[in-house]
Amino acid sequence: MPRLLIVKTGDAFADVVRDHGDFEALFRDRLAPACGEFTLEVFDARHDGAPPALADDDALVITGSHAMVSDAEPWSETLKPWLREARERDVAMFGVCYGHQLMAAAFGGDSGYHPAGRETGTHSVRLTDAGRRDALLGTLPEAFPSQLTHAQSVLAAPPGAEVLAVNDHDPFQALRYGPRQWSVQFHPEFTPAVMRAYLRHQAEGLAEQGRDPEALLAGVSPTPEASSLLEGFCQRLKARQFPG
Repeated sequence: MPRLLIVKTGDAFADVVRDHGDFEALFRDRLAPACGEFTLEVFDARHDGAPPALADDDALVITGSHAMVSDAEPWSETLKPWLREARERDVAMFGVCYGHQLMAAAFGGDSGYHPAGRETGTHSVRLTDAGRRDALLGTLPEAFPSQLTHAQSVLAAPPGAEVLAVNDHDPFQALRYGPRQWSVQFHPEFTPAVMRAYLRHQAEGLAEQGRDPEALLAGVSPTPEASSLLEGFCQRLKARQFPG
């Protein structure tokens, strides 16, 4: 059976892990129902040694992290040439948050701290013209709510990458790097309960920045369209439906 490898790049807060599962569990919950023809495996990039060899029909999903891409930790830097080789072989991949920023940096873009600070909570994301035509994101409404929590962003897209989604905070909410390679800044794996847990952890820092944590908590809502991207990725993997 082909393999869907969840590349784990960090851990969630201890209470999130206790109550909802760690990052890989959140992805597994979304992916498993739609990816029955794939063997789901987890590779912890921080602790499991060299990245594994990939078959052409394998696929990657790269998680978020509390780490920062710009810190260039050795385990993270080791992933960059591996990801470049995988893209050259047209291995399907989907990066989220840290995975989004890491893919962009690996493919020739730039990731770092956003000059406007952290974006967190449930916020609207809008498709671009390229996004509306895209094989994966083009199934979504033109604007849809998404769960977001990030201090760093993609600051410059790699050469040749298509910008698929934007919002008022971030001009690179979703990117496509090739026929089977996507990444998104938002969290399709997050439930509203997980988003609220993150906001409670961030409340003090948000208040110090002049933000209203209670208003952000009250604004958390379900994000079914964003979450459907993981199912859609699996469905297209199974059907080999990745038109250019």
